[in-house]
Amino acid sequence: MTLAPETTDLKVQLQLADEWFTVCDLTRLVPGRGVAALLPDGRQAALFRDRNGNLYAIDNRDPFGGAAVLSRGLTGTHQGRPFVASPLLKQRFDLETGQCLDDETVRVATYEVRAS
Repeated sequence: MTLAPETTDLKVQLQLADEWFTVCDLTRLVPGRGVAALLPDGRQAALFRDRNGNLYAIDNRDPFGGAAVLSRGLTGTHQGRPFVASPLLKQRFDLETGQCLDDETVRVATYEVRAS
């Protein structure tokens, strides 16, 4: 069975300081896959959409390896918490809080995200 492509004019936006920054069209976010976005200050965000349509955004930089690769990681859930596993050393990061599920002393930044 082939699904029809989603058509929408909705944009994905991140809360940066006191304003919303438009990142991409909602249709660019495929459930289970990440997208990297360059932010105005030079940082990168990794954006994800789950199968229920929930949106998540975290810092794209893997704090263990230093590379901007979290958007390329595998997504899943652990005890009901959505996560992305880094493609480098496989540490898992909670998509809601940024907390590393494998090392409680490590966390990545999260962003408020919306589709509008």
